Amino acid sequence: MLIIVGSIVVTFCVIAGFLLEGGHMAVLIQPIELLIICGAAAGSLVISSPPSLLKEIVHQLMAALTGKAPTKQDHLDLLMLLYELCKMAKSNPLALEPHVENPSGSEIFNRYPSVQKNHHAVHFLCDTFKVQISSPMSPYDLEALMDTDIASAHAEEHKATATVNRIGDAMPGLGIVAAVIGVIITMGKLTQGKEVIGHSVASALVGTFLGILLSYGFIGPLAAKMDSNLSEQSKAIESIKSAVLAYAKDCSPKVCVEFARRSIPPYLRPSFEEVDQATSSIGKAAA
Repeated sequence: MLIIVGSIVVTFCVIAGFLLEGGHMAVLIQPIELLIICGAAAGSLVISSPPSLLKEIVHQLMAALTGKAPTKQDHLDLLMLLYELCKMAKSNPLALEPHVENPSGSEIFNRYPSVQKNHHAVHFLCDTFKVQISSPMSPYDLEALMDTDIASAHAEEHKATATVNRIGDAMPGLGIVAAVIGVIITMGKLTQGKEVIGHSVASALVGTFLGILLSYGFIGPLAAKMDSNLSEQSKAIESIKSAVLAYAKDCSPKVCVEFARRSIPPYLRPSFEEVDQATSSIGKAAA
């Protein structure tokens, strides 16, 4: 929603300023210039990106446009899931196996649909518990394993953001390409009078204007939003890492959850009392 609001503000302020200075709106309506700039940008994106990266870019763009940031309740749900898994793993590690082997069919995972939506977090959690159940590792080795997984996933995810940023940086140059084409066309109109030449030059300069506006007003901020989304999603991964590492150190389930809780940024972190009440409610329900 905020992306739509921001885009409207950018568009309105630029156009309003142009009109208030005495400009004519018809001059800015240049679909051919847009075709040259956006078409060249799309083509360069296809040239530079394998199909898997194009798919990831579309996925992250849709998430940036339609997705919402994780809430305090989402983090609380994750903490409760971690508590239940750590508690089961402490009492009977083998009983945990069917849940991490098939999280979509697990009644524990299904109690927390907000966590289920974060597929990367679910896979990270399940894969780590699978290793720890089948062949327990020392906390040091387990942390190294999780860090390797996190670094690999982040490097792959940030390729999409870097690519969109690169396309955004290229837009002013592509705008110049459109402007140069316009100037070339103008050179063929030198005998048609000042008014025709002036209109043709103005149309050409719109290409440079559009390239710069698209770069700094839309594509750059959209890439920043994609990067921010990845940062928000990584908070869940850090919580999982903290809890599983505490479990490997033979901490109690409540202490495992407390490690995870402390890894959440303060503005999203559930209070100790909220977590304690929620975990106590789970214990009463189980009894």
